[in-house]
Amino acid sequence: MGDTKWVDPVAPADAAARRRKRRKRKTRPRCQPKRRPRARADSLYAVDSKRRRRKAKRRVCQKKRRKPVRRVPLQPVPPPPAPPSGGGAAPEFRLSSPVATWSGAFGVREAERLLWRAGFGPSPGHAQALAGMGLHRAVAALTRPEGGQTFTGAAPTDGDGNPLAPEDAWGHDHLWFLDRMVRTDQPLVERMTLIWHDWFATSNDGVGQQNLMLAQNELFRRHWLGSFDQLVHDVTADPAMIVWLNLDQNTRWNPNENYARELMELFTLGADRGAYTETDVRELARALTGWDNDWSGELGYHNFRFVQNRHDASAKTVFGQTGAFGWEQAAAMCVRHPLHASFFVEKLWSYFIPVPPPDGDRAALEQLYVQSGWQVRPVVEAILLHPLLHEGPRMVKPPVVFLAGMLRALRRAIDTEAWTWLCEGAGQVLFHPPDVSGWDDSRWLDTSTVRGRWELVGYALAGRELEDEAITGYDISETPETALALARAAWGDPQLTGETAAVLTAFAEACVAGSLANWQRRQYRGLRQNALRHLLYFSPDLQTS
Repeated sequence: MGDTKWVDPVAPADAAARRRKRRKRKTRPRCQPKRRPRARADSLYAVDSKRRRRKAKRRVCQKKRRKPVRRVPLQPVPPPPAPPSGGGAAPEFRLSSPVATWSGAFGVREAERLLWRAGFGPSPGHAQALAGMGLHRAVAALTRPEGGQTFTGAAPTDGDGNPLAPEDAWGHDHLWFLDRMVRTDQPLVERMTLIWHDWFATSNDGVGQQNLMLAQNELFRRHWLGSFDQLVHDVTADPAMIVWLNLDQNTRWNPNENYARELMELFTLGADRGAYTETDVRELARALTGWDNDWSGELGYHNFRFVQNRHDASAKTVFGQTGAFGWEQAAAMCVRHPLHASFFVEKLWSYFIPVPPPDGDRAALEQLYVQSGWQVRPVVEAILLHPLLHEGPRMVKPPVVFLAGMLRALRRAIDTEAWTWLCEGAGQVLFHPPDVSGWDDSRWLDTSTVRGRWELVGYALAGRELEDEAITGYDISETPETALALARAAWGDPQLTGETAAVLTAFAEACVAGSLANWQRRQYRGLRQNALRHLLYFSPDLQTS
């Protein structure tokens, strides 16, 4: 008996009861209100008491789940582009052009289109400012700015209010470039940077270093309307391009043809035009040999340089010319090729006008380009003055242009990382074109990307919707026509076709139709205003310019 332990028979039962009680507490929803003593089953109020408990539980759960909407502050408006001084403001000021120029009215609507084609749409008051200048001064304000860019408003941040880390954090490079589009006072500088990014398409998927991609972006910005000959020269020596198209693997012992082929096919001459042969590709690749770099776990790719010992110094025959060509001669020969000017003019034209140029205008622009020493500015100015830009068909906006224009119109800063993945859904992530040929602008609006644009509008309006008292106290007498006018005013009164305005007005009328109580008539009109603002910017008129 001395070794036998006495066990209290009540203790296990108490322990089991305590465990059951703990389990019961854990399974209760955290937001469930404290239980009140239940009404007796035979009470007249038993059913009502149970119903009240269920309603109270739902209210508490919804209150705890609901996140407060963060109101987004208005940012200051960047100054509008200013015409160059010393004649830019004179009434008789005119830019020269060898082709036809628009001679019709140049008002606010024409200025809107110009700002969309040569920038990212109008910030509040900008279309009116350009319309007051007249066409030629307005174009000069975009193509001939004085001084460096200024950026107005709050600096970009991530969703937690931290500064961006564009060289390190995924998606922050996209946000950094988008921010420049939104806050700049020289929109054509950033638009041309975007055009060169697409023209010489380089993806960080292949480069793997955001610092190299950002350096290339700055290269494009420096050459925005300068010499295309110099741009091709500098792109050939650009570290991101060297990694992207394997120039560092192109040696005299084992030539790599990637860059040579794309330099001719996509950058300077075009495919299937009879401009070059496969022999030209192989010979040009030999001329481009010699690049090298170092790599380390700390710095990644660095110390890019031309190594003479890696270069093939023997004679090559390119485009029927023979010589011991090096990489600089190779780049220059492509720009001086007889078929380069026609390729350049047609490709550059396509970024601003969706239909090809007339044959006579194309020939005149080619001559202008060559005689100017391969300068980009005179060709761009002639395109922006051309009648087809102002009266020609509408053009689908690229997703980032569409988004940047929204943020400029709403005076919103870059304050969330969501824009990166939202733009991915819409079909365009900066620094990540799908391949070396750039983005396919024929797919800007398809069944895959249209939902992404819808979500872009929704996120842009987040924090700007009517809510709470603005909904419950909404004007009970507002008509459908007034509702649409207010929605247009929220976006800066963009131009709408009669068809789009009629569809939106019919929607505004239908969504508050029927016999409604006064509180419903107020709230439904407030909610209608939110819906109209979203639908308006998602309409075909705002997807195109």
